[in-house]
Amino acid sequence: MNFEFSPTLPAGNRLIALVADRDTLPDGIEPTLAEGARSARFKGRPGELFEGFVDRGGTVTRVALAGAGSPDGEARTAGLEKAGAALAARYLTSGETTLTIDFSASGLSADAVAAVLLGLRLRAWRHDAYRTRLKDEQKRSLETVVAVGAPDGAEGAWADAAALADGVELTRELVTEPPNKVYPLSFVEKCREAFEGTGAELTVLDEDEMERLGMGALLGVGQGSAQPSRLLAIRWNGGGQEAPTVFVGKGVTFDTGGISLKPGAGMEDMKWDMGGAGAVVGGMLAVVRRKAKANVVGVVGLVENMPDGNAIRPGDILTSMSGQTIEVINTDAEGRLVLCDALHWAQKEYSPKRIVDFATLTGAMVISLGSEHAGVFANDDSLAEDLLAAGKASGDKLWRMPLDPAYDKLIDSQIADMKNVGPRPAGSITAAQFLQRYIDKGVAWAHCDVAGMVWAEKPGATWDKGATGYGARLIDRFVRNTLEG
Repeated sequence: MNFEFSPTLPAGNRLIALVADRDTLPDGIEPTLAEGARSARFKGRPGELFEGFVDRGGTVTRVALAGAGSPDGEARTAGLEKAGAALAARYLTSGETTLTIDFSASGLSADAVAAVLLGLRLRAWRHDAYRTRLKDEQKRSLETVVAVGAPDGAEGAWADAAALADGVELTRELVTEPPNKVYPLSFVEKCREAFEGTGAELTVLDEDEMERLGMGALLGVGQGSAQPSRLLAIRWNGGGQEAPTVFVGKGVTFDTGGISLKPGAGMEDMKWDMGGAGAVVGGMLAVVRRKAKANVVGVVGLVENMPDGNAIRPGDILTSMSGQTIEVINTDAEGRLVLCDALHWAQKEYSPKRIVDFATLTGAMVISLGSEHAGVFANDDSLAEDLLAAGKASGDKLWRMPLDPAYDKLIDSQIADMKNVGPRPAGSITAAQFLQRYIDKGVAWAHCDVAGMVWAEKPGATWDKGATGYGARLIDRFVRNTLEG
């Protein structure tokens, strides 16, 4: 979709939109449009939409009012994004090719205009690559959005927001693509394409290199698959000589459960078990595209978990890169096996002050928090607070969960250093306790269990049903707040 800026309304407009604050109609609209909005009980609530038709110079013009909610308060940005998103949801397949948004009398700041456009672009994202039988009324028609009368600085603010949209869209694409299209090797290639020419440094470890490093846990998960495993690191040095902040993502591109096979019903959803890795590379793309003044690294462990004759079995013992041994109780508790080696390698390679991992790790987290918040576990209160604040500001919400040595006994093993899974109670906590054993002393670490957030069964504020892009905005906002602020 193309976004353009113009000082005046282009000729021949067929579709014009205006942003309306709560309980306020935009200045200068026709009396018939205002009366229609009042009759329809349009209140300007966030995401509320009213549409009418007016005669302008002898031409019938469609005019939409998009509600942005209260002009004050911390929910303002979210309200503006919802206004833009409502326009996308209504007009993406309307048959109209151009939407003009008139900001000339809105009084909105440059950042506020960018927020409206960002909400519109994010809600307009669809993945139609494999849909060959769409009817005309189902096909997207909207191609161009023209922002009219935007204040000085709006184009620069939009360029910054567009970089964030690039990252969110990359996350959504990776999560949405089928597992015969996105697997460890193709994931790496898609990232090479996305980061080409950006100045980011990409490092890829193949199976031979990981074996020499002793990554027996990560390689163990992938050894039942015909698809070779990979470890990908994306490094951006924009902040001088400071130690980097590292984000680590679980990238299980398809998860059958392995020998501990999942039930068949719903297994197709396991294409998004790489949602943590998708969040990390999407967040990194946003940071890199806007040339953030920060040192940031994204590391993702990429495997496919299959029940081949060569797959690991319940009862096997794996030796991780750290030297710690793991008794495999359930091969479907594979994400922590991938992460433990990726976390250890990232610390040895980059010596970070802070490290945050993202993973669709446990179904127990969905039971705990549903699809409203991801869970965050942290060994450092300051890091936890920074992540919670970034989550609130970005809309990728988090809720802090406990870490406590009392839970360690649930994953202690009689014949190895630990088991890869404990009993059913406290399943998300014991998974976090497992990962904590791989964090070096003095390193601030947080684990984000995003299992309920990367895929939605119904449309949300700025996404359609399907991949939400969760995590990319959280990472970008965290970098802005804590590394660039």
